[in-house]
Amino acid sequence: MSGESSRSADGSEQLGPSRLVLVVGPSGAGKDTLLNLARAECAGDDRIVFPQRVVTREASAFEDNLEMSEAAFHEALASGAFALHWDAHGHRYGVPRTIRDDIAAGRTVVVNVSRMVIPLARHDYADVVVVNITAPAEVLAERLGKRHRPSDADIGERLQRTVKDDTVAADVTIVNVGDPAPHGRRLLDVIRGAGALPGTMGGANDVGHHHD
Repeated sequence: MSGESSRSADGSEQLGPSRLVLVVGPSGAGKDTLLNLARAECAGDDRIVFPQRVVTREASAFEDNLEMSEAAFHEALASGAFALHWDAHGHRYGVPRTIRDDIAAGRTVVVNVSRMVIPLARHDYADVVVVNITAPAEVLAERLGKRHRPSDADIGERLQRTVKDDTVAADVTIVNVGDPAPHGRRLLDVIRGAGALPGTMGGANDVGHHHD
């Protein structure tokens, strides 16, 4: 499939034709758990891509990230290596620019990002779907307490920090409580373009919390 483009409301060109699925949500919501379930189901399907994020902190078993030093990240950013990037909790995050080639080639791209990049992504890409994965505050606190990741040191700060409403609009909200399997299938349905949008799974409305 060859690359296509459309235009945003201000007349600027948007990259297409394929879908960019942005997975967002508070720390402890289980984004990586559901992404790992969906990734396993998509193994061998070259129409769906789960790019590794680049992060300036030690890689962990919880996430599919590539570790990069601050200096190397700065150089990569200056060279235009990232399609999306943001700062959070004293670290820097980047999504490789190669996702643009994937989208232009007709492949669906799925990536865990900060809500801060949603407006820019909606401006730059023709088909963006935002999936908000969340959970009640007490569940988030319990999960963060068990995770013992160095960047989660100030759990209270993570739970209290919010983002302005105009940056958190989601097309689908998944309240990830209980068995993660059905929630993983819901995410997979969204990735594959099945099921109605927008929607909420789990019986709760979208909740604003800070996240990676």
